[in-house]
Amino acid sequence: MSGANERADRVSETTAAGKLASTLSQDQVARLMRKRGEESHWWWIVPTVYIIVLLLPIYWLINMSFKTNAEIVSSLTLYPHQPTIANYVTIFTDASWYSGYINSITYVVMNMVISVAAALPAAYAFSRYRFLGDKHLFFWLLTNRMAPPAVFALPFFQLYSAFGLIDTHIAVALAHCLFNVPLAVWILEGFMSGVPKEIDETAYIDGYSFPRFFVRIFMPLIASGIGVACFFCFMFSWVELLIARTLTTTDAKPIAATMTRTVSAAGMDWGLLAAAGVLTLIPGALVIWFVRNYIAKGFALGRV
Repeated sequence: MSGANERADRVSETTAAGKLASTLSQDQVARLMRKRGEESHWWWIVPTVYIIVLLLPIYWLINMSFKTNAEIVSSLTLYPHQPTIANYVTIFTDASWYSGYINSITYVVMNMVISVAAALPAAYAFSRYRFLGDKHLFFWLLTNRMAPPAVFALPFFQLYSAFGLIDTHIAVALAHCLFNVPLAVWILEGFMSGVPKEIDETAYIDGYSFPRFFVRIFMPLIASGIGVACFFCFMFSWVELLIARTLTTTDAKPIAATMTRTVSAAGMDWGLLAAAGVLTLIPGALVIWFVRNYIAKGFALGRV
């Protein structure tokens, strides 16, 4: 009987210890949940402040675009007391302003098409073949992209002056290729390396020629990479100022260069400059909207 009693005592002690441990663990979980609940009240502060800091300059730009120049320089207000669209009317009716947007879009699209068309075969070669000096050549391409545009402004000006290309859209488009083609090659090479080589071999066995295989089979597989490359080519050409201003005078002057000459006899026209800035943001925002999924995939592949 004594042995049975001892076993019963041990079982009861074990059960009590288990209940105590369970109670302690439940208390710990409850404390952790309360602590996490207290912390959850504060997690939104940092992203909210970050978003406000990002959106404040854009809001202020839009705010200024609907003000008169007199109101802008007289007081600091959170909203226009006398809203006006005169600044936008000036941009859409003055040829010296709206032609800047037309010129920018023209050479940006030209550069984007030329850069991606040149980068596609180069990226395919780097991703599929190994040849003497391939790594060095790839590195040399990237060093061109790392150099500031100011380094090449004078050589471009002298070369294009000799060929009569100053103040033409093609001059700016070709000049920007020096910076956009290396970046496009680097982006596309990463996407192409993710496509198995067996697809190429299977297509050749099925009788596809290389141009037909590349256009009908391979390019759809790297559509995300092409979208990402087009986006970065567009954004560089759209915001670049130094080379575009150096190679143009009047007929092909981009909007970025036009915005630098808003000084009149009355001083700086801040409202007109703000309206031009708002309209300059729209093309970039539209491009980001249409290629947002491609950019996300580029981040996932590590090439953006």
